[in-house]
Amino acid sequence: MTESGSVAWPPAPIKTERLVLRESEARDRAAFIELFTSPEVNTYLGGPRPRDECERTLPETPERRPGLFVVELDGAMIGTIELNRRDAERRSHVRPDAGEAELGYLLLPEAWGHGYAAEACAAALGWFADALPGEPVVLCTQTANDRSMRLAAKLGFTEVHRYEAWGAAQWMGVWSPDTPPA
Repeated sequence: MTESGSVAWPPAPIKTERLVLRESEARDRAAFIELFTSPEVNTYLGGPRPRDECERTLPETPERRPGLFVVELDGAMIGTIELNRRDAERRSHVRPDAGEAELGYLLLPEAWGHGYAAEACAAALGWFADALPGEPVVLCTQTANDRSMRLAAKLGFTEVHRYEAWGAAQWMGVWSPDTPPA
């Protein structure tokens, strides 16, 4: 995360009860390919990418950049958490002076239903609140994505607005470090 507030990257790995959030490594490449090519993971994200394209174009150490955490369980990558600044044309004006941070996450289907997304997102939001005190975070999802809508509520995101994009109804919520989760 850079732009309005500079944050040292990468942070030390973040440990939760069951997970570790860390920077990506070469050993994560196969899991990244699974995330990007999974029809289940990409149901609400425009569909999966072709496997041959991912295998050909994904670097040896994938997606190593500020704001991206690998979610690790028992030494293996099970997903990603991202905190990225929104582009100027996609700003919600939750924070009018600069692009707000947006939370995104992807978990492999075998990791669904165990509370890992909530645990990892809560840890990332906690880190963010410590790194950039008082800054809000937004989350956008399709209203049809029931799991994501439930997770947003559980994490303490409150609705900012609903809109149409990419041929589907979308939901945007905001989280503030001053608002405790539900």
